[in-house]
Amino acid sequence: MKKVILSLVFVAALTVVSCKEKEAAPVEEVVTEEVVPAVEEAVEVVADTTKAAVETAVDAATEAVTK
Repeated sequence: MKKVILSLVFVAALTVVSCKEKEAAPVEEVVTEEVVPAVEEAVEVVADTTKAAVETAVDAATEAVTK
C-alpha cells in the first residue's frame, strides 16, 4: 500500500513541477555553446591517442619483420 501511495505522490509532484513555464534558450544555442567545444577537444584527444597507437603498432611490426 505504501508503494502505491508513494507512486501517486511522485506522479502528483511531477505534474506540479512540469506545469511551470520557463523561458529557456533554444536547444541549438545550448548545443553550439557547450557541446561543440567539448566534442572538438575529445576528437583531438582521440586523434592523438590513435596516432600514438598506430605509431607503436608500426614500430612493433617493423621490429618483428627485421628479426
